[in-house]
Formats: sequence, C-alpha cells, structure tokens
Amino acid sequence: MPKANPRHPKFLIPSGPELRAKGWRQEALLRLLENVLSVGEDPDNLVVYAALGKAARSWAAHRGIVKALIEMDEDQTLLIQSGKPIGLVKTHAKAPLVIMANCNIVGQWAKAEVFYELQRKGLICWGGLTAGAWQYIGSQGVIQGTYEIFMRIAERRFGGDLYGRFVLTAGLGGMGGAQPLAGRMAGAAILCVDIDPERARKRQQIGYLQEIAPDLDSALVMIDAAIKEKRALSVGLVGNAAEIYPEIARRGIVPDVVTDQTSAHDLVYGYVPKGMSIDQVRGLRDDGQGQLMAASRASIVEHVTAMLEFQKRGSEVFDNGNLIRTQAREGGVANAFDIPIFTEAYLRPLFARAIGPFRWMALSGEESDIARIDDLLLEMFPDNKIITNWVRLAREHIPFEGLPARIAWLGHGERTALARRVNELVADGELKGPVAFSRDHLDAGAMAHPNIMTERMKDGSDAIADWPLIDAMMLCSSMADLVVVHSGGGGYAGYMTSCGVTVVADGTDAADERLDYALTNDTALGVMRYADAGYDEALDEVAKKDVPYIRLS
Repeated sequence: MPKANPRHPKFLIPSGPELRAKGWRQEALLRLLENVLSVGEDPDNLVVYAALGKAARSWAAHRGIVKALIEMDEDQTLLIQSGKPIGLVKTHAKAPLVIMANCNIVGQWAKAEVFYELQRKGLICWGGLTAGAWQYIGSQGVIQGTYEIFMRIAERRFGGDLYGRFVLTAGLGGMGGAQPLAGRMAGAAILCVDIDPERARKRQQIGYLQEIAPDLDSALVMIDAAIKEKRALSVGLVGNAAEIYPEIARRGIVPDVVTDQTSAHDLVYGYVPKGMSIDQVRGLRDDGQGQLMAASRASIVEHVTAMLEFQKRGSEVFDNGNLIRTQAREGGVANAFDIPIFTEAYLRPLFARAIGPFRWMALSGEESDIARIDDLLLEMFPDNKIITNWVRLAREHIPFEGLPARIAWLGHGERTALARRVNELVADGELKGPVAFSRDHLDAGAMAHPNIMTERMKDGSDAIADWPLIDAMMLCSSMADLVVVHSGGGGYAGYMTSCGVTVVADGTDAADERLDYALTNDTALGVMRYADAGYDEALDEVAKKDVPYIRLS
C-alpha cells in the first residue's frame, strides 16, 4: 500500500508488492512518476524543482501517462512529447517502454521568450534534468555531488576538510537545498540564504538544515562560534542574496568558500530581485515579464559583483551550475566568467573516467532494500574511497525522501556490476522488490552545456550536442526501459541538451541483459567523449578497461 507523505499529504509515496500495471517494468516507471511528485517542490502544479521543472505538461497529460503505463503491454512503447503522451506504438519486448523528448526547440528559436510563449499556449514544458524523466530523488540526488565539490576544495586549499571554514551560499530549493547538509558533512560552518521562508522550514524539517537565524547579525554570530570551535554547522537565513552578499563584503568578512544555487537561470519564474516580495514577483510573471527580467538581471549583477569581490579577497568562489555568471555578463559584468564552473574546476578528472552520479530507487518502498545495497557497495568496492566514505556518511546523515534511494559516484564497469548483482538479489528474494537504476543527466556522455558540463573542453567542443543525442539513440538500441532527450527551458532555453536513462532490475534474465547493455554502453560513451577531446584520464580508461573507442591514427 502507498505510504503517507508528511510533506505533501495528497501525494502518497508508492510502495508494496501489488501491481496496477501489467508488469514490473511498467509499474516501476509509474512509481517513479508518482515519486517525483511526492518529493517535488510544488506538486499541485506538477513542478518538481528549479521553478519550472515539471513531471508532466498538465494534469490531463499526467492522467494520460498514468493510464498508458497501467494498460500498456511489454511490447509497446509510450511516446511522450514535452510532458504529454502522444502515442502508444507496437514495438517489441526488448524496446524501451517510454521514449520522451522534452523542451527541444530549434536553435534560432531556443530563447526564453519563445519558451514562455509556447508554455502559455500549453505546447511545451521543461523537464529540468531529472524532473520530467521521473528520476529525481529529492535533494539527496544533489548532495553527493555538492559534497564531493566541497571535499575537492578542502583537499586543494584547506588540508583535507572544512572544519573551521566558512561557506557562504544561497538557494534552498529542490537543488540548492542539498547545500547545507553537504557542507556540514564536509565539516564547514555553512550559511545558506533564501528569500522564501517556507523553503528554509522545509529543509529544516527534513534534517538538511540545522538552524534558521532571525537576521544576518545572528547568523554571523552562529557561524563565527562554529568556526572558532571547528564545529560543523548549517545555518539558514531568510533574505535576498543580492542584498546579503554585498553586506557581508561591506563588513569586511571574507568567507573561505562562496557559491550560489538560487534559480538564477530563470529571471521570471526563478530569481527574485531585491526589493521585491515573492508575491510581487508572482504578480508580474504574466504581464510584467520584461520588467521582471530586467530587475532580476540588475540584482544578479550586484550578487555576482559581490562574489567577484570575495574572490579578489581570497575566497574560493565557483559557479554551481545555475547560469548566474551568464546572467551577470549579459547585465554588464564583463569579468563574470573569472568565476570558474564547478565541473571544470573540481570534477572533470572524474567525468573523464565516466565516474558520475549513478542512482537507484527501491520500488518496494522499503528502506531495508537500500541498506542491503549499501552493504553490497562496501563488499564490491572496498578500495574505492569515494564510495566507502560516502556510504558511511549517507547512512549517518541523509534521510530518505519519497521512495528510499541512494546515489553514488560509480564509473565504467562499476555501475553495470552493481546493477547486475542487485538484479540477482531481487531474483533470490533478498530484496523486497525491484530496483530502478538511473543517473543524473549531468554525466560524462549525457550532457552538452557550454556554461556548465562542457565549459572549456580541451578540444574546444563545448557546444557540440551530438553526444547526448548519440547517447539516447544508443540507449534505445541497448534496451533501456526509459530514454529521454531534454533541452533547456525558461532561462536555460538554448543553453543545454541532455540525455537520461532508467533501467529496471526486476530479477529476470531479460533485466540482466538490459542492465548489461544499457549501463555498460552508457558509461563507455562517456569515456569515449572525453577520450575524443584528448583527456589523458579517459585515454587511460580506454586502455585499462578495453573501451571500444576508435582512435584515428
């Protein structure tokens, strides 16, 4: 039976052995659709995260998707266009059950204004990265990546941890809400600013945020005490980052690390300009978009100018992937890109080996299934320090949201090995139900985004979107259960294309075959993408793991 959801009582958390669909593959995708709403930021409006990232285009479309998943046979494929079911075609039992394309607009038209007009007409919706592909697992999906970034900074600049260090950031939404817990896990005293008091309360209620300060003075006192005691602490502050960051700089305070994860990518539905309330912004979203975009960009200019000032004074400052530098540059901050992007600055050596954010969801709804897979990770990868450290920390600090799930940064061969072993546990009855495997779209071969994932590639191939398209076609050929191609919507329009995949381990031989082909080929392409760009780590991976990359003489 579905479980009650304390955050969104109307949106139950799917669980139990009973099937509504004709098989576990279909039921799995149905549960994942239900799950992203159960953990979403605004499920009443189908929004999962990032202001506009939706699980379906409309409630009528949602009902159509649910009906199709329940009624379809295993030899059919459901076609979804920007969150709307279009057709249920006859294929075969090894074909994907769901193929979707969300928010892909022809290049010259891929602009925010065009997207908003298409959205108003009900012709399109943005799937975010994992929202519209039903792969979002709550803030946990971002926590490990954020934690690994903090730890790379700690290793590079602060002796291996962030105890006694001040991290300043902003944004406590579905993505940014991971920051306070990730920072605390890395040992930092982290201050997280957000304009929305409800977001701060949500993060505190689920254990991601420890304290909410009544004002900036109180927040800085809390942070200062934690720094002196070298005590990990997360503090939330309700306010506008475009006002708070400059004020901290004016006081001469220099945080050790500065970043931001507000919804700066979207000047209409995401970012809130200084001097405006959330209600005022909502009132301008229909008829005052031009005014709102100008005000948001002007605030971002002040926001980023303060970040650059911190950088000048010695802070480690980075862009966390929300286009804030891009918006600032368009607003006149010529040196906005002096702030590095997190992928190139800290994670590219991992991505070059196709090591990235792999994830799995216990479709039974039982936490014990994730605990058993945690044990399996430790058994299978005892010498992988990233994995063993993460499992220990995750068990101690990370509460489950919605379906119990876990994320771990695994690479080529490792993902396949884990998934196939889990499939055996499902078959043997050691787990209480099937497990769905997925990954973030921000993965080695799965994303082209010249201001985030592929910024400053070694060979200059930043803007080439062939890779995620090849990935999607290859995953269809590799028998994945769900394959999706997403491009940017709202403020992300024209900036990115990505591919997502889900494969279900239901304990069958057919699932074993799907997991083997889909997961192996997915990471192989990631290694090939970086090998083709000339990265030594990828070329080393090709040699060590016999990746079938064709290297021209």
